[in-house]
Amino acid sequence: MLSRGSRLQSYNLLFEGANMITEIRERITVLPGGRIEIPTSPFDEGIEVDVIIRRNPAAEEMDATEYLLSTEANRKRMDEALEELKHPENFIPLDMEDYERRLTES
Repeated sequence: MLSRGSRLQSYNLLFEGANMITEIRERITVLPGGRIEIPTSPFDEGIEVDVIIRRNPAAEEMDATEYLLSTEANRKRMDEALEELKHPENFIPLDMEDYERRLTES
């Protein structure tokens, strides 16, 4: 359901001869019940418009620590990895020169 409500972020107006094409670009939050409200509109009531909705990937980014702590399974795996760091005998040494040479050979 689309309705009018709070604030409009930006208008992009294009003029072609006598026809005006108007685009609204706005960042909004999905409301309870999956409702999306378009706060204000330059369009006349009753006019038919196209609506495209896409997720904002930047809003959902979380850092690695947040991700690792986001579920019980992830927290458990992170605790196990931290425990492994207490045992240097399990480390695998890395020769950076050898690594870079192998990268350039392939």
